[in-house]
Order: sequence, then C-alpha cells, then structure tokens
Amino acid sequence: MKIAISSSGKNAEDLLDTRFGRCKYFQIHDTESGKVKIIENKGQSSSGGAGIAASNQLIDEKVNAIITGSLGPNAFELVQKSGIKAYKCSSIDINSVLQKYKNNELEEIKTSGPAHH
Repeated sequence: MKIAISSSGKNAEDLLDTRFGRCKYFQIHDTESGKVKIIENKGQSSSGGAGIAASNQLIDEKVNAIITGSLGPNAFELVQKSGIKAYKCSSIDINSVLQKYKNNELEEIKTSGPAHH
C-alpha cells in the first residue's frame, strides 16, 4: 500500500503540512517494501489549481491513501473519483502520522474543505 503524506520536508521527523495543494513535498511511504519516495509538489508554484495539480500527481504515483489537513473541492472530487482514501491529520511529525494511520486513529475526509481563491 502506498500512502502519500503532505509534508514540509523530506524526512520522517519533518511535520505534516496541512495545506494539500501548496505543501512543499509529498512523502510516499510504501508499507509493503518499506521504501519512501519524496516528490516535490508540482501544485505549490502554480498560480491556480494547486489542488488539482497535486491530486493528479498523486494519482499518477498510484497511491492508495493520502494524509493531509484538508482537500479543496476540486482536489476532493479528483481523489474521490480515483478511489483514493483521504485522511485528516494535524501538523505533527511524519513518524507520528504513520503511527496514527497504523492504529486507525485518523479521521477519513468525507467532505471537501473550502475553495481557495
């Protein structure tokens, strides 16, 4: 299973970034192989549609789950249509995020957050 986490940095000690479309990086953790792939978020520098760009990037990476703060309406719709589960988490270190995920302590995102204009 591949889990994408919106992150402020490239290490497991870095904090989850609650901004999905504008986070600096996505850390993609493969729970089967134990490998971690760090990708720069293409949405962070776009003038508009950051959530769409970020969603498409993670769909292309074939992730199974996303952990972030919230998803705007467009990102939420893309993620939902692609069958990816999304979970809400506060800004804590990535190791703690993964532990909360493993312990089923994260709330699934079932509605989009507000649009960002």
